[in-house]
Parts: sequence; structure tokens; C-alpha cells
Amino acid sequence: MRALVQRVSRARVLVDGRTVGEIGRGLLVFLGVGAGDGERDVEWIARKIVGLRIFEDERGRFEHSVEEVGGGLLVVSQFTLFADTRKGRRPSFSGAAEPREAERLYRACLEAFERLGLPPASGLFGARMQVELTNDGPVTVWLDSRAS
Repeated sequence: MRALVQRVSRARVLVDGRTVGEIGRGLLVFLGVGAGDGERDVEWIARKIVGLRIFEDERGRFEHSVEEVGGGLLVVSQFTLFADTRKGRRPSFSGAAEPREAERLYRACLEAFERLGLPPASGLFGARMQVELTNDGPVTVWLDSRAS
């Protein structure tokens, strides 16, 4: 399971021009589910994101998690995080999970965030979405449960 995490001052997701998820200060998480991912990947990535200390203290050091600063969480499914560009010019997505399994694990991840005390806003799985954000920093972190 992969996640591209961005610290934001605001973010929202639109589907057909309608806002389906929105946060102020917090983390925008693009989440991709890979073939072979399971519950352990869900738990690892949810705990890692909730505990990730990428909010600054008064000295400008990364000391606080999203939970500690009272921030929001916006999670957007994105299978393209599994793009393989090693051959040719068109990316292959053969490393991504099949849609049915990806949706199951994506929803499990949303539930894991909620269990961890951070109920997320979210995009709409499988929909064509427009994502608007203001990256704060910029701060962007790449996570891969298989690289842990």
C-alpha cells in the first residue's frame, strides 16, 4: 500500500462539480492499494499517517502529528501510485490491486483512521475527481508499506 501525504492548509475533492470531501489544516492522503496488499498494510499505513510528525513546533521543527494539532484528514484513492514507467512511454498499472479488492482495502483504511481517532473526509472511490489543495510548506511524504 502506498500513500502520498501532503501537509495542507486546505484541500477538497469534487465530483461532477460537487464537493464530496473537504478539510482545513491537515493531511491530504492519496492512497493506492497494490496487488497482494492486506490488513497488515492497512494497519501499518493508517498508524504511520496518524502518527507522522510533520507539523512544526514553535522552533520550526517537525514535532507534531495531525492529531496533535487538531488537523483534518482527507483520503483520496489513487491507483496511479502504482504506475510502472520502466518500459515505453505509457505507464503500466499491473502492480495495482483489482478494483474490488482495492475498494475493500481503501474502505478498511478509512475505518482504521476512524478507530485511531481521526475520522477522515474522503473522495469517491472509482470516480473521476478533481482535487484542490494548498500545500503548506511544501511538505510531501511518500510511504510504502512494503518498504517498511
